[in-house]
Amino acid sequence: MSVTKRFWIALVLSLPMLANMLFMPLGFMPLGFMLPGGEWTQFALTSIIMVVAAGPFVTSAWASFQKHHANMDTLVAIGTATAYVYSIYAMITRQPVYFESAAFVVTFVLLGQVFEERMRTSASSAVEKLVNLQAKEATVLRDGQYVRVPISAVQAGDLVKVKPGEKIAVDGVITDGSSTVDESMVTGESMPVTKKNGDKVIGATINSNGTLIFRAEKVGGDTMLAQIVKLVKKAQTSHAPIQKLTDKVANIFVPVVLMLAIATFLVWYVFLGTSLASALIYAVAVVVIACPCALGLATPTALMVGTGRSAKMGILIKNGEVLEAADDVHTIVFDKTGTITVGKPVVTDVVGDRQQVLTLAASLEADSEHPLASAITAAAQAAKIQPATASDFRALEGRGVQATIAGQTAFAGNSKLLTPGAATPELIAQADRLQAEAKTVVYVGSNNQVIGLIAIQDAAKPTSRAAIAALHARGLKTVMLTGDNEKVARAIADQVGIDDVIADVMPADKAAAIKRLQQDGKVAFVGDGINDAPALTTADVGIAMGSGTDIAIESGGIVLVKNDLRDVDRALAISKKTFKRIKLNLFWAFIYKVLGIPVAAGVFAAAGLTLSPELAGLAMAFSSLSVVTSSVLLGKTKLAPKTEIA
Repeated sequence: MSVTKRFWIALVLSLPMLANMLFMPLGFMPLGFMLPGGEWTQFALTSIIMVVAAGPFVTSAWASFQKHHANMDTLVAIGTATAYVYSIYAMITRQPVYFESAAFVVTFVLLGQVFEERMRTSASSAVEKLVNLQAKEATVLRDGQYVRVPISAVQAGDLVKVKPGEKIAVDGVITDGSSTVDESMVTGESMPVTKKNGDKVIGATINSNGTLIFRAEKVGGDTMLAQIVKLVKKAQTSHAPIQKLTDKVANIFVPVVLMLAIATFLVWYVFLGTSLASALIYAVAVVVIACPCALGLATPTALMVGTGRSAKMGILIKNGEVLEAADDVHTIVFDKTGTITVGKPVVTDVVGDRQQVLTLAASLEADSEHPLASAITAAAQAAKIQPATASDFRALEGRGVQATIAGQTAFAGNSKLLTPGAATPELIAQADRLQAEAKTVVYVGSNNQVIGLIAIQDAAKPTSRAAIAALHARGLKTVMLTGDNEKVARAIADQVGIDDVIADVMPADKAAAIKRLQQDGKVAFVGDGINDAPALTTADVGIAMGSGTDIAIESGGIVLVKNDLRDVDRALAISKKTFKRIKLNLFWAFIYKVLGIPVAAGVFAAAGLTLSPELAGLAMAFSSLSVVTSSVLLGKTKLAPKTEIA
């Protein structure tokens, strides 16, 4: 039975007892609120509440007891059972009964859980909306004709047609047509994006004004939308390290409360000489007010709201551990290519015989998928150069490539590939000049002799400088970590304002560089490539660009769907806000207990300040409500001006 149904059952059955409490002292009972049968009726109503509404508390408490643990339900079960059992004894021995205390405590505890459940439903609405965004059908090429098929029938490799105004069914690459696509529902980017041949499209986005034909690449659970849903669900059910500490505290807290309740009973009954009923009431009030429900809600409710809000911004936070680590980050480390820069380098200069240099380089790079190789082959194609046949191809990690062409050993790569005397002083001077202009220089030659240079440049993204400035405004140190040479890396770093550069780093050494930086504080790493995966995993916070490789996205704790570097600052902003809200929630949850337990125990009874079990239950419910409200308000909290989305 759902929490909501249990609450309504408890509320309806306890209302007559509430009316009895309110009107009987006044000497009258309105006709609609009459409670025939007196104590026996209270016994019957409360018994139903204890079996139907409170039953799960008792079951949970017993299961924890068998494992030698105590949880929140332990306090609820013991407190209500004590009041209920004593009231049966009191009814038989003709003493005042307290059935209403047990009934009201159950009702108020369930009230707090109802608020929690509604909050969870509200926080999960972002996920539900994403799921509902998916197209239901697609127009796919079958036997030479385009036909409508269910989305589940679309397979990788299918050609899919999308008319203006239609949803794009799955992820793929455009093969024909051009249009603008509204990607706001997935990336959070409000402006439509122009798409043409070769561009990627995302499932669930909307084609605006042109007909597109694209080849499906990712379908079903592999689409970006499906991965976003999976990541958000995972984050909303995760635990931050501070939650684990809270769980440990609660496990100690519950036995301590039970001992305090026993001590309270003994002090009032044995030492102060009050009646058995009064002593029990004080003890039950202590148990009920101390129920750590609010502690249990403090972390998960804030996590759900924070990760749900970030998902709407195009920022996927995978788990609670990331939030806690992000709160204390000291240094942000960036990969260069594809992260700070556009990631699509182009040939800007050719030194030497252009035809000869491009022919040799294109022949070497024809089968390579490296971005620099793509730039070289694109330049050769533009010059209508036909590559020669290469054999004995070898990729030299971190240095370049080598192969046999026309019987000679040809090579293309960086300065690490050269033997002494392979390049003339004039070529070396030219290379230095090009590198000073933030261009990557590829040395091209054969038989250990450089015949020319190819300069390739990958410009910084337009948003990179603003992103770095926003991080500096937070007092964070920025570092570029790249396999490119020092001069090129430093030139790009100067353009965007990065503090420090670690260049000429082999892919396998990136993780070691992160570990060295961690000696000065927590480190976040931002990258997008396969070679970034070790660094993303090693860093305290790994931030993967959404356009990156699958392994990079899997390794990152945060994924930036929009590929906008400014989202690094936004991700840190929402992470810090969420973690601060968790700490605020925990503070309020503990304050309720610290202030409430002495009052419930009757410490201030002489001053007329006491707390009955039912009022303790109400106070406990309000403590849970305050924590839930605090978490919900996180979704309305403004981020710093520099982090607001345009």
